[in-house]
Amino acid sequence: MSLLKTHILVFFVRCAESIPCPCCGEQLEVIGSRRRQRIRKSGEVQVLVIRRLRCTQCRRIHHELPDCLVPYKRYESECVEQGITDSSKSVDIAVDDSTLYRWKTWFHTLQPYLLGCLKSIAIRLRQDPVEEPSVSPRSAHQRIGQYVGEAPGWLARIVRPIANMNLWLHTRSAFLSGSP
Repeated sequence: MSLLKTHILVFFVRCAESIPCPCCGEQLEVIGSRRRQRIRKSGEVQVLVIRRLRCTQCRRIHHELPDCLVPYKRYESECVEQGITDSSKSVDIAVDDSTLYRWKTWFHTLQPYLLGCLKSIAIRLRQDPVEEPSVSPRSAHQRIGQYVGEAPGWLARIVRPIANMNLWLHTRSAFLSGSP
């Protein structure tokens, strides 16, 4: 019996910025690393080695995720974003229809929470929150677009501040496909 060797690219991820602990704001120290898979638009699997960080004050452990990842999702943020916004017939991602359905259900379920987080972050940072228009936008994507814009990469622009403020929820997206 012979084993086939697969050629999987491994990338080491290291942030150039010094990010404080999202829970208490103190300094983070590197305590190790772990492997995290990311699936590209073509279906290619890449392995990222991300750093594990521990807060020197509250001792909580955090993982340093690059902007191309959404917490608890295997596909890169560009794929998830396209799957959420495009109709299922025009999506050119190597993904099943059931996964597209789960992504859309996950986003539409989480969308009010994400909007609330973006408003909260704006208030915490003493920025003017976005004024709601007199006519409500038609889609969830348009409401989110009022905060981060509708240009490509909008999902990554949502994920980073919410995750860095320790507001990201672990969602059981695999269980959202059934009726409540």
